[in-house]
Amino acid sequence: MNLNNDTLRKLRGLILYTVALVAAAINYKSILEIGRLLLGFVWPFILGAAIAFILNVPMRNIERHLTFFKKESRLRRPVSLVITLVLVSGVLILVLFVVAPQLLETLMSLQRTIPLFLGQVLRSAEELFASYPELLDMLNQLDQTALDWTKMLNEVGRVLGTGAGSMLSTTFLAAKTVVNGLSTFLIGFIFSLYILLQKETLNRQVKKLLRAFLPDGITEQLLGIARLTERTFSSFLTGQCVEAVILGTMFFITMTVLGLPYPLLIGVLIAFTALIPVFGAFIGLGVGIFLMLMEAPADALIFTVTFFILQQIEGNFIYPHVVGGSVGLPSIWVLAAVTVGGSMMGVVGMLVFIPLCSVFYALLRDSVNSRLKKKREPESAEAGEDSGQADQKISG
Repeated sequence: MNLNNDTLRKLRGLILYTVALVAAAINYKSILEIGRLLLGFVWPFILGAAIAFILNVPMRNIERHLTFFKKESRLRRPVSLVITLVLVSGVLILVLFVVAPQLLETLMSLQRTIPLFLGQVLRSAEELFASYPELLDMLNQLDQTALDWTKMLNEVGRVLGTGAGSMLSTTFLAAKTVVNGLSTFLIGFIFSLYILLQKETLNRQVKKLLRAFLPDGITEQLLGIARLTERTFSSFLTGQCVEAVILGTMFFITMTVLGLPYPLLIGVLIAFTALIPVFGAFIGLGVGIFLMLMEAPADALIFTVTFFILQQIEGNFIYPHVVGGSVGLPSIWVLAAVTVGGSMMGVVGMLVFIPLCSVFYALLRDSVNSRLKKKREPESAEAGEDSGQADQKISG
């Protein structure tokens, strides 16, 4: 068997690939640990890229409307960035100052109402035992020896002693985590500012890098996918924010009209939690029910019915058109993407999987249409040949 140089080179590459694959399978734990360390190093820059992407959505629109600056003016980009940061910070501060007094008032109210609520529960339990003495007999018949109170108290004391001994180390660990988180966010935020100020330069450098090391066809495909991804994620982010504002406003107006308590607090809470697709508003439902149960259970029932009515309106009419339409994804796939993303990555998965599935959906749709078009072309050509032959037979 004669082996030329090209075949030998392919065999050497195959052998090296097999050896590397086996070595990676044997030492996968070490590889995962190295990957975790590398991810820790680059995580601030990934966070900065995510912040830059989010801030770029309003900044791009603001920069487009700064018509009193010329397009080649160097002040146009910094001014639009400053305006964007001021607007985003202003919204967060406004929400904080609006919600904080309501939240403080709610906590003070809970401090007064929780003891009254517990007292009512105890009185209801006493009335229940007085009306049904057989329940009290059943409790008295329980095997009291199964509960070793002395042992339980000793165990509680041991746990408390151990907890007090480790409280200092836990405090240091929590402080270290907070400092690391703040430093990571600060580095990422500064990196995002550099990206926003020089995004055209970075875009041009990435394109040059791809064209230098990859074939032209692959480069164009990657750039097309990148443009589609950027457009889809931007549309999803805009649609999700619009949908959250609409839902929060609906709850605030409806609760105010019905005279339910905490309309502003619950409206803002639902607006924020609605950023979590499909299921986020249910967090506001739980908080609202808890707050209203402390004061008036009837209000909690009315709020629950109101929530599900508004949720049906939002889920069937607003969300599929505002968010599903903005990313070009049918509503049934929006629900599937939220479910799969939430089960895999939690809240982050819910936010990421809808635009990600929209990108895959668009790419798959284009691929399917292209393949079907290629299959129809030979069929139409064969049909044309058969009709031509039939015409010749008829004329003959």
